[in-house]
Amino acid sequence: MPASTRTPQLLRRLRRRRLRLIARFGAIALAVGVPALAFAWTAGWLAPARLSGADVADVLERHNGEHPGFRRAHEKGACVVGHFDSNGRGQALSQAAVFAPGRTPVFGRFALAVGSPHAPDGVPAPRSLALDFSAADGSTWRTAMNSVPLFPVGNVRDFVALQRATTPDPATGKPDPDKVAAFLAAHPETHAFNALTASRPIPSSFTNAGYHSINAFRFIDARGTVRAVRWSLLPEAAFTPLDRSRFEALNAREPDFLFNDLFARLRREPQRWQLVVTLAADGDRTDNATVQWPASRERIDVGTLVIERALPEPDGPCRDVTFDPLVLPPGIAASDDPLLSARSAVYAASLRRRSGEGPRPGAPAISPTEPGR
Repeated sequence: MPASTRTPQLLRRLRRRRLRLIARFGAIALAVGVPALAFAWTAGWLAPARLSGADVADVLERHNGEHPGFRRAHEKGACVVGHFDSNGRGQALSQAAVFAPGRTPVFGRFALAVGSPHAPDGVPAPRSLALDFSAADGSTWRTAMNSVPLFPVGNVRDFVALQRATTPDPATGKPDPDKVAAFLAAHPETHAFNALTASRPIPSSFTNAGYHSINAFRFIDARGTVRAVRWSLLPEAAFTPLDRSRFEALNAREPDFLFNDLFARLRREPQRWQLVVTLAADGDRTDNATVQWPASRERIDVGTLVIERALPEPDGPCRDVTFDPLVLPPGIAASDDPLLSARSAVYAASLRRRSGEGPRPGAPAISPTEPGR
């Protein structure tokens, strides 16, 4: 073949090879870059006007004070270990392996929504329960639930504004009442939340409280059908309320009485909750955690959570775990609620800060003693 003929063919082959390499590396860059961009967007790095997880952690530290080695919210807690027994009914709603009939190991954390690990338990604060389900197929589902079924604000900017309005004044040790009043006047949903928490009886134990997902999520079944849901854990233990008028006496006698009660009950026997999924109807809000769905919505019992033992947090499996609500298995997806990405980002920022800090010298360790001792 003449050289004049070979040269154009060689150039065409080189050009095709170059295009294949560009396509190959472009696909790799896309596979790596898209998740990285999504993570950066969630963290707030790509939009200067957005609040990052670090920004929210800063606000929480100014509001609650600095407590090295502890979480930036719900600081006072204890780890728990147990399992989830699925009854199989959840498979009609979600293909997540955790809903297949059988048992899934679980660990988690009970906590109080207080601003300090030193706070006594006799306060009208919501309780929380965070869980990690580790299914047989290797998937993980994490959820962080509160004992109040809704949230005081619907987005991260309002959450930051609420923290700023209620930050104690160093001169008085209390929030500025004018700032609080101004915030509540502009946010009727927060006023409604406060009214609800004030009217609800306070559980006398972590074990007789119900816990709620607060945010909406999406369940996807094996055929790809998508349903908007929320979920709740409903206790088998009989409910008894705490007397608010006795808080001062309880705190003086036994400041860790809720945690002591938890350890004592679990030494006697496991504690159980039913996992109940609530299905949204057309028109129900999925993007706003301040709005409850009507009580008439369909609810399905999908299994039993069994908590078997508790451990002080420094010795337990929950110590270095973020209960990120976006750690979801196939079959469960996030809704359009903007608080989900905000929670994910601030939990990550909190973990980065407390990792390696170590508990502050003299920080109280929750004592697993019998109540009253």
